[in-house]
Amino acid sequence: MAEGSAPAVPSTELLEWAKKDKRRMLHAVYRVGDLERTIKFYTECFGMKLLRQRDIPEEKYSNAFLGFGPEESHFVVELTYNYGVDKYDIGTGFGHFAIATPDVYKLVEEIKAKGGTVTREPGPVKGGSSVIAFVKDPDGYLFEIIQRESTPEPLCQVMLRVGDLERAIKFYEKALGMQVVKKVDRPEHKYTIAMMGYAPEKETTVIELTYNYGVTEYTKGNAYAQIAIGTDDVYKSAEVVNLAIQELGGKITRQPGSIPGLNTKITSFLDPDGWKTVLVDNKDFLKELESSK
Repeated sequence: MAEGSAPAVPSTELLEWAKKDKRRMLHAVYRVGDLERTIKFYTECFGMKLLRQRDIPEEKYSNAFLGFGPEESHFVVELTYNYGVDKYDIGTGFGHFAIATPDVYKLVEEIKAKGGTVTREPGPVKGGSSVIAFVKDPDGYLFEIIQRESTPEPLCQVMLRVGDLERAIKFYEKALGMQVVKKVDRPEHKYTIAMMGYAPEKETTVIELTYNYGVTEYTKGNAYAQIAIGTDDVYKSAEVVNLAIQELGGKITRQPGSIPGLNTKITSFLDPDGWKTVLVDNKDFLKELESSK
C-alpha cells in the first residue's frame, strides 16, 4: 500500500465518493516556442493576466501561468518553454481552447489590431444562435471565441478529439466524477460533441469531447500536455481511476504520492484515447500557490 493511503474501499463507495469529492479544473499545460511572445499575445489580445512565472535552469525549462482571475478560483493555462525548443507538433487530436466574452466582434477586432490571426470571422453558428469566432495564437493553438453576456469563467473549454465518444463519456464520469452538461449531434457536419464538467456549461470550464464520424485514432503530437484537476484525496482518486481503467482502458502514469521538492501530492493517468490528466491534492495546491507569492 502506498504511503499515506487509506485502507481499501469497496468500488461502489469509491465511485459515489468521486461524485462528492471537491474537484475543480485547475489548469491546462502545454508547450510554447517563445514564452515571452505568448505571454504578450495572451495579455494584449485576450486580456489575460500573468499570474506567476518561474525559471528552472537546472531542468532547462521555464513556465508561466495566465488566466482571467486568481488560480485559487479560476481555470488557467500553464505555458511551458523548454530551453532551445522553438516549435512543437500540435497533432490532429487536440482541438482548441475557448474564451467567453460579451462581445465577440469587439474582441476579434482588438486581436486583429494586435496582429493576431483570425481563422473564422465572428458570426452565428450554422443552424444555431451562438456567435463565435476562431483565432490562432503564435504557436498555432486554436482559440474559439464564444459570445456570452456574463460568465464567472472566461477560459471556458478545452476541446479534445476521441475515437469512441460513449466510452470517453463513461470514463470521465467514472474516473473523474464529471457529468455530461451538454451533448450535441451534428450529422450534417458528421460529428458529435459531449461537454463534460462539474457544473453547467456557462458556469465553469468544461472538457469538450468531440467524435468525428468514422475516425477512431488521432496523433497527439508533443505540444499539448495535460489538464490538472484538484481533489481532496489523490490516493482514493487513483483507486477510482484504476476502476475506470480496468473497465474502459487507459493507464496510470504516476502512482499517488508527493512530488520531490514540492511536497504536493499528485497522481496522473491516460484516458482510453491517451489524453493525460493530473490529479492534485487541493490543500497542497493552495500551499504551493501561497509559497510562490
